[in-house]
Amino acid sequence: MALYYPDLGYYTSAKEKIGVDGDYYTSTSLTFVFGALIGRQIEEMWSLLGKVPFTIVEYGAGTGSMCRDILTYLKRNKRLYDELNYCIVEKNTICKKEINDFGQKVKFYNSIRDIGDVTGCILSNELLDNFAVHRVVMKDELMEVLVGYENGFVEILQPASQELKDYLQQLNVELPQGFHTEINLQVLEWAKEVATALKKGFVLTIDYGYPSSELYCDYRRMGTLMCYYKHSINDCPYNYIGEQDITTHVNFSALYYWGLKNGLDCSGFTDQFHFLHGLGFVDYLREIEKNNAKSFSDREKELLINNLLLDMGNKFKVLIQQKGIAPCQLSGLKFSKQYV
Repeated sequence: MALYYPDLGYYTSAKEKIGVDGDYYTSTSLTFVFGALIGRQIEEMWSLLGKVPFTIVEYGAGTGSMCRDILTYLKRNKRLYDELNYCIVEKNTICKKEINDFGQKVKFYNSIRDIGDVTGCILSNELLDNFAVHRVVMKDELMEVLVGYENGFVEILQPASQELKDYLQQLNVELPQGFHTEINLQVLEWAKEVATALKKGFVLTIDYGYPSSELYCDYRRMGTLMCYYKHSINDCPYNYIGEQDITTHVNFSALYYWGLKNGLDCSGFTDQFHFLHGLGFVDYLREIEKNNAKSFSDREKELLINNLLLDMGNKFKVLIQQKGIAPCQLSGLKFSKQYV
């Protein structure tokens, strides 16, 4: 409710969220280069699918900046662009007002089920970390942290449901005594939803998080829930209700596992640094300057490299899954050194 209550939730309100006047920055808010390189990866996916009519489904488009940057890049390929459909699944109606310069190329949907069979790429950037989670702690048995109200919010423990216990068991995770974490069952529903919708193509997921081997390390024994408010971080979701972002780290092992269960094979897993490097980040900057499209100062280049590649590049992970296509080497994964 704090995030999605109609008109009053953090993501459904008109509040400025991204950028200097918001609460945080995203890769797409820093530079158009991020969306352009995703466009480059999508162009390669289109070729691997046989250059057939292609559909991009973007979940949670926010301000629409990534959509604009991807389409601006893909306009260079007339054949692809002419047969391209860009579908956005977004709860915030404000996004629709921001993307109005691509005509009928972009369509909005309340659910991916309304789109029909998808041949192409289902894309999300910083989506899954905002799904609702169950907070749990291991006592003598697994307990769930619920919320009550007695002159203020209070946390109440009750034995966790079998569904939450099964989640950990299926991932072969045993939590030690006193370990807090979050369980995102909504990701499992989402994995099934996108796998069902995808007839042939790829699922490209970018978010911050870890595989199980890193997520359940002892130094994360208090969980990963974080809140962002005016570029400051806290761990109390009971403050600034509807005015601050509430996030948790994504378990990519869960997304991988339930993807497989629903027919999605894993193309590869890496971090944003190696993903953008594989797509030719530095070469693309040089290409832009060579074509006189934009001139980057040394300071701008330094900021892009430090933020997009080094800072966010190490925090954010990229999981690509595929369906209905033989194993292939994607450029964004050619420097992959991580395992999910």
